Amino acid sequence: MQEIKEQPTTASEATDGLVAAALRAEAWAGEPFLREGEDPAQALAPGTSRRRALDDALTEIEAGAHAPSSAWKVRYGLMLGLERVLAEPRPHLASGTELRRHQVDALAGMLTELIASHEKDAALNGNGNGAATEAVQEEDEPEPEEESAEDVLDEEDEEETGFTGPDPGAVRRYRFRHPTASGKTIAAAGFVEAARTLGVLILTHRRLLVSQFERDLTTEGYGDRFSPAIERGKEPLRGGNPLTIQTYAWFARHQDTVSREAYQLVICDEAHTALGEKTSSAIRSFPEPIYIGMTATEQLIAKQVSDVFPASVDDLPLQDAARRGLIAPLRCLRVPPVAAINQVPIVGGDFDQEILAKTLDHQALNQAAASLYRDRFDNTPGIVYAAGVDHAYNLAQEFRAVGLKAEAVSGRTPPVRLAETLAAYERGEINVLINAMLLAEGWNSPRATICMHLAPTASRRVYQQRIGRIMRTHPRKEAGIVVDFVPKAATHNERVISLHSLLDADFYREGARVTPAPRRRVQRRARRKLTPAPWLVPVTPDVRRRLAVITREWQRVDPKYLDEDEQRYWATIAGRQIRFEERGAFVEKLTARGASRACLEQFLATCAAENPNRRLRIIALSDRVSMTVERADFDDLVTLVTQAPTWEKDRMGGVRILLRAIAEGKADAPEQILARWTWRLARASRKLQDRRASAEFPEAKRLLGALANSRGHRHEENAAKLVNAALDLPLPVGAALLASAEGYTPRATQLIEAARERLGTLQEVAGALAENLPQPKLTSGRSRRRKRRKRRKSPAQQQQKQQQQQNGQAAEKPSPPEPAAVETPAS
Repeated sequence: MQEIKEQPTTASEATDGLVAAALRAEAWAGEPFLREGEDPAQALAPGTSRRRALDDALTEIEAGAHAPSSAWKVRYGLMLGLERVLAEPRPHLASGTELRRHQVDALAGMLTELIASHEKDAALNGNGNGAATEAVQEEDEPEPEEESAEDVLDEEDEEETGFTGPDPGAVRRYRFRHPTASGKTIAAAGFVEAARTLGVLILTHRRLLVSQFERDLTTEGYGDRFSPAIERGKEPLRGGNPLTIQTYAWFARHQDTVSREAYQLVICDEAHTALGEKTSSAIRSFPEPIYIGMTATEQLIAKQVSDVFPASVDDLPLQDAARRGLIAPLRCLRVPPVAAINQVPIVGGDFDQEILAKTLDHQALNQAAASLYRDRFDNTPGIVYAAGVDHAYNLAQEFRAVGLKAEAVSGRTPPVRLAETLAAYERGEINVLINAMLLAEGWNSPRATICMHLAPTASRRVYQQRIGRIMRTHPRKEAGIVVDFVPKAATHNERVISLHSLLDADFYREGARVTPAPRRRVQRRARRKLTPAPWLVPVTPDVRRRLAVITREWQRVDPKYLDEDEQRYWATIAGRQIRFEERGAFVEKLTARGASRACLEQFLATCAAENPNRRLRIIALSDRVSMTVERADFDDLVTLVTQAPTWEKDRMGGVRILLRAIAEGKADAPEQILARWTWRLARASRKLQDRRASAEFPEAKRLLGALANSRGHRHEENAAKLVNAALDLPLPVGAALLASAEGYTPRATQLIEAARERLGTLQEVAGALAENLPQPKLTSGRSRRRKRRKRRKSPAQQQQKQQQQQNGQAAEKPSPPEPAAVETPAS
């Protein structure tokens, strides 16, 4: 019994020891190792990342360290901080700003990668012990490898297309991709909050963004951490958690002098701008910290962000951001270009700006652009991209001439004037900002609604950065509007990037949303600036996707933007599915929207063959033969009307239409073929032809009966009698009599065919046969719905009903009235 009682006491003592060690390490490191409600034995179980952090912290404490080393912070500091932030029910910043779901996803993805890297290191080491020693060795070894890497770069500077030397810091470089205007700055502030015990260096590509970061982080409660760049050998004695914001250009010049002990986390804003040779080389030469790259696009010309930041922790596509309501939806307006830029070369991934400016910078084009903006959008705030500085100023002059409050800005604009202009735009004193590339990145204005690409671009990165300026939500902005100067039916294979090619959209519909509609509206509903057009056109180059659009949206497809094969396919789909009440609007689309003759013929033929509406089939057949019909097509129509099950109830009407077409010369075929079609159609209407002949000529039945019931020479004699009678009768009656006649011997057949030729011309005979048939009904008759007959009730049900009626009458029978005084008439 004594041994049984000792075991819980030992476990309790071990747990108490873990809690005491965790509290000691927390006071030393500044981050909690245990949180309220956690089981110490489970949270700090051997082999877990947090347990390894605790063991290494105790090792450094026992070695006499008063504060965590830089290597320990790199390895564990950010991980513990992320666990602290994400453990909150609603993760938030120091100012109380709550992180949104996609921002939490970025932090959670980073935490997952850090824990996975620890587990990988443990697997390589065989256990969790000795991790601190390995980390120290890893930090001490890279210097000679970097020197060898620099030698390789010097030798292959002209021919190299990518980095091939040693890169020891690559395992600590991560990236996440969020669209512009989705709140990457707040996500960066989330990492700053998690790195409260780490030195943080934020790099961005423009001085303007440095000020913007400082302003935003001060608003979020981190202004007290700002510090000038700490150089090597000038680290503060107490260590600390400095927060420094600088540009990539500064970092490339000063990375040799920056302290490698002061900064454990480097956040790279617009990470795609860090792919240049100098910047990427500086990043690789500073391998100690953890790097987190934030970007809205994955590439810069021929380079990928993954070349410098290999591991991805989160990826939020632009479509998903729009669906979640994180960014403003985007609508598009395509304007056919007036100036051709086919001869403008592409240099460095985009059009040559000097040649592009010479092509586009003309007064007439500038005036047309200003009038377009005024007529379409009036004073709606927007941003216009020009093909150069001079082009921007010329455009601003024309925009002001048409009454718009426009201003041009460029690199020539003094900083103070630039700040005043941007502030005036925010106040509403300026509605249109015109620039070349100054405002493509780093500037944001929620009121900007229009993005007009007067200078087209061949770079997906540049295009995405441009449209990012109008993707911030605003209470008075229903959606951002992108104006692309490309043909309306331009596919994604064109050199010019458009909104649809960027998002790989299947079709273009003028004024419609290209991004998905948000699931819920956060702001009040604003007035729509652009109304969707009733037509659309497929723009994807994928043939299967184009046909899928035509099949799905055939009622709204504009046929004039389709090629010949696609028009025929569209006509086939439309002919099958069009409704009778839609025929007028559809015929107008066929004629007014520039559909080809082949498209019209295909539509009518398909409608006549496959449409479920009987009246529509007859109208389509009549319209089809109202124009000249080729031999093969007319033969198909004859086969359709005489044999197709769909024409069983309307066969006589169809035969009459085709016979009249032959009589009017609409069938383009030799006389022999026309004669075969004529009597084939007459044979299909034999019953009605026989009835007409019998009505006009009483002997018709006897002659036809004798011909059908005789054989041999008697059959030939009866055929001769019938032929002689038919030739003496009027043409309609004679044609009807010969249509019903059928010879069984060669001689009899020859006599009948010869008589058919002697009746008259082929057109006269076809017209006479058509007149013998009733005209098809094109209007719907009386409703066929019958009155519902009352079902007879069984005797038991009738008896029950009678009993109920009797009971009801008894209940309703009034009581006898009281006797009333009778007035006696006056005498």
